[in-house]
Parts: sequence; C-alpha cells; structure tokens
Amino acid sequence: MAHRALSRVLLVDEHDRVLMFLQYGKTRDVPPRWITPGGGVDPGETHDDAAKREVYEETGLRLKTVGAPFLDEDFDPDQRWHPYQTGHWAWYLERVTEFEPSREEWTDEERVDIVEWRWIPLAELDGGEVDGFELEPARLADLVRTGLARLAG
Repeated sequence: MAHRALSRVLLVDEHDRVLMFLQYGKTRDVPPRWITPGGGVDPGETHDDAAKREVYEETGLRLKTVGAPFLDEDFDPDQRWHPYQTGHWAWYLERVTEFEPSREEWTDEERVDIVEWRWIPLAELDGGEVDGFELEPARLADLVRTGLARLAG
C-alpha cells in the first residue's frame, strides 16, 4: 500500500488525560508505541465518518458527531510501524467523561496488537514517550494543546 488516509481522535477527559493505546505496528520485531484511537478511512467514507467508526470500534464509545478536524495534513509514516509510504491524517479532539474502553468491537489483529490502554495525563506526554515507549507522533502533547485551544475558541 503506497498511501493511506487516516483519522486520529484525541479523547480528552475531564482531568485533561488522553486515552492512549500501547499497540504494535506491522511487526512485533519493533516495540509497540502509544497511539490514539483512529485508523484508516475506508473507500467512500469521509474523515469524519472514519473518526466516529474508529472510536466506536476501538473504545465502544459512540460519537454522534465530531467537530471539524483541528489539523489536516500529509505526513511521512514511520516505516517501523506502517506498511504504507505516504499518509494524510485528520486530527479531531473530543472532550469526554472518563470511561473504560470496550474490546467488543476489536478486530482479531487489535486483540493481539494492543498491549494496554490508559488515560495518560497531558503533562506526561511532553517527553515524546511514556514508560519508555514512543508516542506516535512524538509531538502528541503539542497536538493535544492545539486541539484544546481550538475547542476553547
């Protein structure tokens, strides 16, 4: 696969913690990394639709709507984790009340690849890693702050 469109969603709770998944990429030869809910945009689907679908599949939370993405950009995927050469992602931020994600809709692959999930305080994301595992992207803390600022108006 040469190119992939993605929707990533920052779910931020009332304590400014971000829901993150520690997940392997295309191979277990590389350590897992912390990522947000989200994933690929299916054929015929909008970024907004993909954001809602991915949040439901990965957490069990049904979002009726998502606001406009606060960031929409091309990026160079880290080849350690991704099989595609180029990417485009739309980033969303939704304020939520803390909840426990459900594994009910996880794919077989996600059941194997997701090591754990955790609500991580924003300040802990500043170093680009948590518990020795990288964040994807490394600038995630800045993205959260940008999204929160846009949400606040």
